[in-house]
Amino acid sequence: MTNSNSGRFLIAPSILSADFANLERELKAIAEAGADWVHVDVMDGHFVPNLTIGAPVVKALKKVTTLPLDVHLMIEKPERYVDDFVAAGATYLTIHVEATADPAACLRQIRSRGVKPGITLRPQTPVEEVLPLLPLCDLALVMTVNPGFGGQSFMADQAQKIVALKKEIERLKLNVLIEVDGGINAETVKHVQGADVLVAGNYIFKNDYKSAINALKDA
Repeated sequence: MTNSNSGRFLIAPSILSADFANLERELKAIAEAGADWVHVDVMDGHFVPNLTIGAPVVKALKKVTTLPLDVHLMIEKPERYVDDFVAAGATYLTIHVEATADPAACLRQIRSRGVKPGITLRPQTPVEEVLPLLPLCDLALVMTVNPGFGGQSFMADQAQKIVALKKEIERLKLNVLIEVDGGINAETVKHVQGADVLVAGNYIFKNDYKSAINALKDA
């Protein structure tokens, strides 16, 4: 599976690094700079130690951008909140394999609501735990930092999961995009060839948006 962007990476800026007092302005700025998606990190303070935003903020974002909303649920028992995030306007809704007793059922729940399901895993979780779930997904997310906080250093050893995912996706002839999130910048991007979508927070929002996005797309 190759992405629809002529071989270039799709770029999903993570609003965790944006100016939360001016999110509408930030979304318009990244759209003008060439962003393809908006990555939204949802944390519950339980599955990960940090606490961020919920469905009401996603609903507000939906009103001020036409970009797809790529919502990453770092929450326990995500099945309890799927309907809320679907109603809020998520385009992709990604769950952690470790966060629910029945990830397959949760992925089916997401798809039944007309939203694209995604699966992800912590760096310490073997990639084999998500491979059987790929036929239920539109997106497979590789975390190259420990989930929960922005600004962490890239974990190069996690790039091996991209290779394993790509091999299984091609073997099963699936239409599943591979996304990478964590410590992505113009230097670390060389480790994630084979992915389709790159999530970047600090690298985009702490630099010139357009220059940073183009540097990643052209890597």
